[in-house]
Parts: sequence; C-alpha cells; structure tokens
Amino acid sequence: MPRLLNQTFALLALISLLTLAAPAAAAKPQEVVKEVIDQVLGILNNPAYAGPAQEQQRRRLTKQLVDRHFDYREMAKRSLGAAWNNLSNAQRDDFVSLFAELLEYSYAGKIERYAQHLRIEYTGQSLEDDYAEVRTVVVQPNDRIPINYRLTNASGDWVVYDVVIDGVGMVSNYRFQFAQVISQSSFNALVNRLRNRVNELRAGG
Repeated sequence: MPRLLNQTFALLALISLLTLAAPAAAAKPQEVVKEVIDQVLGILNNPAYAGPAQEQQRRRLTKQLVDRHFDYREMAKRSLGAAWNNLSNAQRDDFVSLFAELLEYSYAGKIERYAQHLRIEYTGQSLEDDYAEVRTVVVQPNDRIPINYRLTNASGDWVVYDVVIDGVGMVSNYRFQFAQVISQSSFNALVNRLRNRVNELRAGG
C-alpha cells in the first residue's frame, strides 16, 4: 500500500479495535458498537485523563473495554489461514498473545490524536444466525470512510472477528502479509519479525 493508505488503514484499524466491548449480551450488534465507541471516546476526551502523565491510565481503561469482547484468537487464526492448522496449542497461544500486543502497540497512540475530531455515522446492520455485520462511516474533513464490523455471537456475547475498512478486510490484509513471510521463510521467522516489531513499538519506535 502507499504510505498514506497505510497510515489511514492503521488509524481506522485502531478505531475498529476500540469499538468492540459490550456489557449486555442481549444488545443488538449495532447498539453494542455504538455504546462502546461512546465509552472509549469518552475516556479519550475526558480532561481527567488528558496529557502524557495519564497515558498509561487512558490505555489501561480502553484496553479493558477492548479485551473483554475482541476475539484476538479468532482474528489471529483467520489471519494465519492454513498455517494455523500446523501449530501446536502452545504455539497458537503464544501467537495469539503476540498478535494482540501487535495490535495494541501499533494503534494505541493513533486514535488518541484524532479522538476529538471523529464523527461516526451508523448506516445499518445485517444478521444471520450467530453472525452480524455492522456498517458505519467515519466522517472526516473532505472524506467519508466506510468501516464494517463483522461479529459473532457463538459464545453468548457479540465479539468482533474482522473489520472491513473501505473494502479492505483487516484479516485478509494480515493474512496476505503473514503468508508472504511464511512462504519466503518460516512461521518462526514470522514470529520473530512480529516480536521485534512489538518491542520497537513498545520502546516508542
């Protein structure tokens, strides 16, 4: 992707990650998404949590919301594709943990810079058995970017397993990148590359 598109994708991907937690299992998917967007933006725009000194507190609170209903395991599984089937349970657990860290450190700071300027329109939802798609549009100056959230309710709570941003799925985007690394090298090389990237991001890189 061009650099601008990469930056846009990263920003919108984090927006998606911050719209996933839901306290009420009986709520409709669109209600779940809207409620948590409001909660997260409320935290990020709260003067009590403003400034560098409150960064860890802001991120801790938003991470708590995200972690409750963001299905990192399902997303990691879909992102790895067929390679997932060849992993041991321990390898899967390690990869899911690393994948979750990658998402957190990649996107945590980006949404904070734009939180005050976001306007989100909810344009509908579709339901089929235990699956749903919630359609929204992020409105920015001179731009409207569609974001669709794909959720499942197999466990009794609506959780996200993919996000489609302007027609590009987050899972398919990662799957393409991961497959390239694995085919050119190995799964272990992918893990090492992701771990190095997480360490860079953790250090502020």
